[in-house]
Amino acid sequence: MAIVKMKKLRVIAMADHREELLKGLLKLGCVEISEPDDKLADPAWAALLKCGTSALAETRTELADVNTALAAIKRYGQVKDGLFIQRKAVSEQEFLGSESAERAKAASQRVGGQLQELSRLQAEETRLLSRQAALRPWVPMDLPLEQEGTAHTVFRMGVCPGTTDTGAIRTELAAADAAAELYEINADKQQKYYLLILHREEEEKVQEILRPFNFSATAFQNVTGTAAENVEQLDKLLAENRRRQEEATAAIVQSAEDRDALRMYVDRLNSEASKETGAERMLTDGTIVFFEGWVPAEKLRQTETLLEKLGCAWDAADPTEDEIPDVPVQLKNNWLTKPLNMVTEMYSLPAYDNVDPNPLMAPFFILFYGIMMADMGYGLLMILAGLIVGKKYRPKGTMGHMFGLMTLCGISTFIMGAITGGFFGDFLTQVVKLTTGGDFALPSLFTPLNDTLMILVGAMALGVVQIVTGMAISFVRKIKRGQYLDALFEEVTWWVVFAGIGCMALGVTNLVLYAGIVLILAGPIITGKGFGKIMGIFGSLYNHVTGYFGDILSYARLMALMLAGSVIAQVFNTLGAIPGNIVIFIIISMAGNALNFALNLLGCYVHDLRLQCLEYFGKFYEDGGKPFRPVAMQTKYVDIE
Repeated sequence: MAIVKMKKLRVIAMADHREELLKGLLKLGCVEISEPDDKLADPAWAALLKCGTSALAETRTELADVNTALAAIKRYGQVKDGLFIQRKAVSEQEFLGSESAERAKAASQRVGGQLQELSRLQAEETRLLSRQAALRPWVPMDLPLEQEGTAHTVFRMGVCPGTTDTGAIRTELAAADAAAELYEINADKQQKYYLLILHREEEEKVQEILRPFNFSATAFQNVTGTAAENVEQLDKLLAENRRRQEEATAAIVQSAEDRDALRMYVDRLNSEASKETGAERMLTDGTIVFFEGWVPAEKLRQTETLLEKLGCAWDAADPTEDEIPDVPVQLKNNWLTKPLNMVTEMYSLPAYDNVDPNPLMAPFFILFYGIMMADMGYGLLMILAGLIVGKKYRPKGTMGHMFGLMTLCGISTFIMGAITGGFFGDFLTQVVKLTTGGDFALPSLFTPLNDTLMILVGAMALGVVQIVTGMAISFVRKIKRGQYLDALFEEVTWWVVFAGIGCMALGVTNLVLYAGIVLILAGPIITGKGFGKIMGIFGSLYNHVTGYFGDILSYARLMALMLAGSVIAQVFNTLGAIPGNIVIFIIISMAGNALNFALNLLGCYVHDLRLQCLEYFGKFYEDGGKPFRPVAMQTKYVDIE
């Protein structure tokens, strides 16, 4: 397949038609409105037009409120979404209708109000608990907390560190002949709580005596009655607080019946946000609106119909050479190559004037994954997981690509497992041996343990094929650009060298290799300047020889992972077979194979990704493409029919 051809779109419309135009573009979902920064930087444009206003801020605020309501319903209602979102099919009329929107708004406001009340009650509960914790150590004291003394005496509550010796304080007070008495009310690991009764005329003297013991006075402002009475009152307030929290929580849980409406409204608000973002990028003088953007060439007819219906003046043209870096990229793929978008997007989209890497990468990625995993049992699990999830949950985006890719790689894994005779390692061999005592082995063309060297050579041969393919793509692109010398000395030269090495190894002739060496020497001499001609020869030799050797050697990982997966599976099967009990064997074997499967599922993907992104893409790929983001209905929870 290929990168979708884009057209540069320029549109002028009446300002009165702006909203209708945006709604039409939203339904079409194929026009990206560009940022107007370059226009506003031009004084001539800035004097005529300015950015349009929009309700984007309000839409995002409402979207945040609805998402908060959904999160609250999920949290307090103990609603479980599962690993995948069940997308509900709805009509466009239902999606854009006012009935579901009003219901969702009411539910969002209702849940938001309950959340605010719940937050207030929780803050109040924290305050009450703090007050109660401060009063609880003083519960044994019968003295009302507001009582500060009499005409001649002072009642002073205070605390000292938990290691304080109460007897020592009393001794000091007695030795100073102070008219004071100290009572220990309570104690914990951190502090001791005291009531000090003293004569008013002795207050300053007693304070000096207590200062070395770090005595700190405690007071409760605006509190009447004993500590016990206050703690009891706080218990009642806390009980009432928690009852009201339960009511608020129950009200939130009750709103779970509106969850589907809220989720659909989230999708609608996301679509509205896309529309309002486009509105902000339009330029206007109050009478007309103007915008520039991009539209796929294959969608131009539908766009033209909408623009002419609204009486717009418009123009569509191919991007110029200067505009190429700004052209958004959209990949057009079929069922086989579309799942590879996951890999391409993870790495980086190609530049607009580059090639779509998915069809060029798909055969290698899928084949290499199957070689590394190489087990019929693991392949079946991958195929079933991909098909079941894809059919039942219909995931989209990266998740959809992942399970599509899992299915394709599962097929490759199953085929390679059939070739190497692996089914959860040697699971069937051990089962037959434990149950009948006989010998059994699945038929195979080769096995990782017995044909390791052959697999290694084959893996490196596949590496040569992929690297040469990458060079061929680069060669074609350079020829199209008119870079004939670069194509000759970068690609053709080394093809001749590779062919010469092959001919020499087969004992056919050495002339092809000599021709390749001549081209290696000629390249820097012809294209270089001055002393750079000589240095270019050594640089070219070093970079290419070490580069190609290292790249080809990297493909040894195909053999290494195939061998590792096979050995680990057989080790667990052997361990399970040691007791001689079929039940114990199945338990140990399945547990070990589950671990092996999980490790290889990720490990094979990572190593396969490395081969594509480094060894393969490095030969021809130019990244840096900007994703195509049209004004469109963006849905996460529903499918619009």
